Amino acid sequence: MASSPAVANSGLAEGDKAPVFRLPRDGGEVVTLGDYAGQKLVLFFYPRADTPGCTREAIDFTRLAGAFSAAGTAVLGISADPLKAQERFRDKHSLGVPLISDEQHQMLEAYGAWGEKSMYGKRFLGILRTTILVGADGKVARIWRNVRVDGHADAVLEAARSL
Repeated sequence: MASSPAVANSGLAEGDKAPVFRLPRDGGEVVTLGDYAGQKLVLFFYPRADTPGCTREAIDFTRLAGAFSAAGTAVLGISADPLKAQERFRDKHSLGVPLISDEQHQMLEAYGAWGEKSMYGKRFLGILRTTILVGADGKVARIWRNVRVDGHADAVLEAARSL
């Protein structure tokens, strides 16, 4: 049976309550889902800090940070990179969105952004480029799987504005 594009490996689907998380972010603070209660939240999961696609994606979300804020939407970037790598990535590219470190993959798995990948004929577990839009009600409003970076941040902004 083919799975719906709205259902993740974790079983997370649009309309579900967003899974809670508590993780460190760049700058040494801790971020939780509860910190964003009552507002919309974009979670963009990226495979690796400072790689070409991930850099373009993070720069695009930074470029639109003001527009997301005007739409009542916070934006967080999440990868399994250690905090030091996240901070180097932020500083090198002047990124303006908080970057979360999920080295144990708890949040990645809960949101369906961790799974089997394939490269050069080899299969391995890794981060699946995924974006989740959580509504102000704390429910998953939209899920993007297998994200193509070009134009993606703009599409997410339009979806956030329409909520």
